[in-house]
Amino acid sequence: MSEQLPDVQANRPDVTVGLNQVGVTGVEKLVKLAREGKRPIVLMAEFEVFVDLPSWRKGADMSRNMEVVDEILQDAVEEPRYRVEDVCGETAERLLAKHDYTTSAEVRMEAAFVTKDRTPATDRETQGTIDIIAGATATEDGTREEIGTRVTGMTVCPCSQGMSEARARETLEELDVDDATVETFLERVPQPGHSQRGHATLTVESTGAPEVDLMELVDIARDSMSARIYNLAKRPDEDHMTYRSHADAKFVEDCVRSMAESVVDRFPDLPDDAVVTMKQSNDESIHQHNAHAERVATVATLRQEIRD
Repeated sequence: MSEQLPDVQANRPDVTVGLNQVGVTGVEKLVKLAREGKRPIVLMAEFEVFVDLPSWRKGADMSRNMEVVDEILQDAVEEPRYRVEDVCGETAERLLAKHDYTTSAEVRMEAAFVTKDRTPATDRETQGTIDIIAGATATEDGTREEIGTRVTGMTVCPCSQGMSEARARETLEELDVDDATVETFLERVPQPGHSQRGHATLTVESTGAPEVDLMELVDIARDSMSARIYNLAKRPDEDHMTYRSHADAKFVEDCVRSMAESVVDRFPDLPDDAVVTMKQSNDESIHQHNAHAERVATVATLRQEIRD
């Protein structure tokens, strides 16, 4: 075909309404991240890539989005990239440059990552899986990048446990066990409560790359719940997880607050305008519904609330 095809996307739309996000989702790509003195990490990542669209333009140039993603990932092969949030940030900046009609470009990425763990009681090597979450938004004012994780753990309901403790106390008193022994027993043997599989999400966003370590965020998210869980678990490990979770029963709200406190404590150098997103969702075991809590706040706000 010798004649150049018309640029239909550049036409004026029938309805002149601007759009916040236009782009592509479900883009699967291999991402290779370099590590000092170690083999690179290869992730099977899924991208979402968007630009905003002014009211006077019919459509965005979708192929440019795909072109930029491919360019960045090819560059990552030739010039090492160490952080997924930087991959997203550079992609967003190139998108902004290639689409001269846009004012913002956004890139989101998620990927499963296999971690090496050791079982808590038998000290055996096992593997776990977490989700890496990264993203970036580029505008004329600069680029903000986000990094974080979604992990799975275990929680125990304090309310249910409280009812079990009351029943145990009443039974022990009926058996003429003295008060001091009752208190000692209940202190040493946490009573049952209904448990849930919990899903904690924790991300940090700032101007440029957030000054946080991804694996430290993983630890914070895992430890915000009643207990960590493991793919491999012998009976001593099962006993450890069961005891640990019941010794630290938490509501879904408690998990979010634990993440907030740990971020403030472990990342004192984060700028005040960094934004922390914390979510906890629990798969309820005795209800047909699930429990959810979340908080999105600047670091300055969290620091003030925790101090107060």
